[in-house]
Amino acid sequence: MLTPSSNTALEPLTAAMLAGLDGVSAHFSRFRVTEIALSPTALGQFAPEGILAAAELLADARVDVIGWNGTSAAWLGFERDEALCDAIAARTGIPACTAVLAFRELFRLGGFARIGLVTPYSTDVQARIQANWQTAGLPCVAERHLGLSDNYSFAEVGEEEIARMVREVAREGCDVAAIVCTNLKGSALAPRLERELGIVVLDSISVTLWKCLMLASRDPAMLRAWGGPFALEPTMSGAAMSGAALSGAALP
Repeated sequence: MLTPSSNTALEPLTAAMLAGLDGVSAHFSRFRVTEIALSPTALGQFAPEGILAAAELLADARVDVIGWNGTSAAWLGFERDEALCDAIAARTGIPACTAVLAFRELFRLGGFARIGLVTPYSTDVQARIQANWQTAGLPCVAERHLGLSDNYSFAEVGEEEIARMVREVAREGCDVAAIVCTNLKGSALAPRLERELGIVVLDSISVTLWKCLMLASRDPAMLRAWGGPFALEPTMSGAAMSGAALSGAALP
């Protein structure tokens, strides 16, 4: 996993999800990210070379997959992560994936037509995400954001605040809630909120791990109790997937 330097949420949550699995481990490499904004300085944090240097360090550990566990392409554009995955694979010889590309894949596999976007970000970043996703045919029909830009502060947002935002977008008629930020502690909330609201809840940290497991030829359904992407059947329609996510999922 490639990790923003100021992120304190994704490592413990990923470790918790993998704790009961044999033969699967997660390893992390950081590069500097401290602010989420549209200024040149903030956008420059995601220049490829720093990310590739962190990926090369992971390659020394002979990992099977390298995942960018961050959501910058949500506002920079899907093509940024497509190019990044190609560059990581070319530099290291290891297949790569990202949170944002995994979101797109899951939205399309599920046939979701009404996305509820939940983030801690500022209004201008949120608007950029909505515009990018709309262009890709992924309409955000409801959104909630907290207006924050300090990346460290995102992990200080309480679970009940995250749950409140998910409930609010659900009331506006979305069929999937996307918690977009790998420094929000949303993964453990998914099973409870899915049962309560009758929609699928996809959290960035879970989505990244889902795609990493797929690329590593491990069955994501081993983590079905965590809900979200792990409880979905890709061949189903969006409505059927919602039902599948609700059936039999226990709190982790």
